[in-house]
Amino acid sequence: MIGYYVHHHGRGHLQRTLAVAARTGPGVGLSSLPRPAEWVGHWIELPRDDDEDVSRDPTAGGRLHWVPERHRGLSRRMAEISSWIDDVDPELMVVDVSVEVALLARLHGVPVVTMAQPGDRRDAPHALAHGIARSVVAPWPEHAHGVLRSTVDDRLVTVGAFSRFDDRPPVPRPRGDRRRVLLMLGAGGHAVTPAQAEAARNQTPDWDWRVLGGDEGPWVEDPWDELCAADVVITHAGQNAVAEVAAARRPAVIVPQARPFGEQDALAAALALLQPSPAVVRSAFPQDGWADLLEEADAHDGEAWIAWNDGQGAERAAKVLHEELARRGPVSR
Repeated sequence: MIGYYVHHHGRGHLQRTLAVAARTGPGVGLSSLPRPAEWVGHWIELPRDDDEDVSRDPTAGGRLHWVPERHRGLSRRMAEISSWIDDVDPELMVVDVSVEVALLARLHGVPVVTMAQPGDRRDAPHALAHGIARSVVAPWPEHAHGVLRSTVDDRLVTVGAFSRFDDRPPVPRPRGDRRRVLLMLGAGGHAVTPAQAEAARNQTPDWDWRVLGGDEGPWVEDPWDELCAADVVITHAGQNAVAEVAAARRPAVIVPQARPFGEQDALAAALALLQPSPAVVRSAFPQDGWADLLEEADAHDGEAWIAWNDGQGAERAAKVLHEELARRGPVSR
């Protein structure tokens, strides 16, 4: 039995877990998120640990990331995970991603595999989580340079980016009378204002714009058709969003958003080095020059995304988990 802990912020952690779990067989999901319709197996919806006063030493003096003192939700959350471990005796815990849950599982003697996040992760909590894990799975290709700065050693396994759309064949670009641009704003927060989006649209009268998410556009659970209808996609540098654009093989404009540990900046910097390049990278959402920028992006070959996401990343991640299960030791009762 594999347990999968899914962090509740944004949508990327869940989508990544769904892609891997679909290739490893039924497991148990543990998260503050409600059970997703696609999940096969048991799901434990955990109490929230961020809905009360969290001002009392939430980092334990910088040694952990999120353990506010005397928070009832945190206490109940950890107790439920411990109770489940005691009842089920899981063979492996996959954590995407929480230092505290990884440590809790390991303190119960459960082998742990963690998912890596981009950015500078040399802080004490990340060093602890990476240090106790059997493997640290990195969802980006081996040739991507500078994505992660950490203390993790040869237990880091790069498997390539992957998304929920990797089983769907890419659709040829539409190439109609009018070109179409898709602006995707993430669920984890963004810095693009409606005024900025409107200014970009006004500068490009020869393009049809579609906005998903944020303050201006609808949230679409499955944006595959929207991706395939676009000639160019504008997106932030979140791992999941980039992997989905890559799966659709669409040229892109990548604009990283501010995130802890420089996560999106690190990923965007690695994407800027890809050759041949499927995307144009900008450090911030431009105020002007959008007509030239879209022309530049449109000239890129979306098929070059195969170097980032070849469609096999989730399979390789699942293989890591199967290998860890195969080398488990005897259980002492």
